[in-house]
Amino acid sequence: MMNDYWFIALGLMLVLEGIMPFIFPREWRETLRKVAEFQDGQVRFIGLTLMLSGLLLIYWIK
Repeated sequence: MMNDYWFIALGLMLVLEGIMPFIFPREWRETLRKVAEFQDGQVRFIGLTLMLSGLLLIYWIK
């Protein structure tokens, strides 16, 4: 039962991740080029911010 929720969450994440390259492929590619130029510290900060935002959203929903 718990595995079902993990697979649903993974599927939803893949759908959400695929929206931007599907709708705006040129802009998405340009954004990836810009992000590739970031310093490691900047990328880590973005990753940490996204993880904390996700955790807060999950906590808020529960």
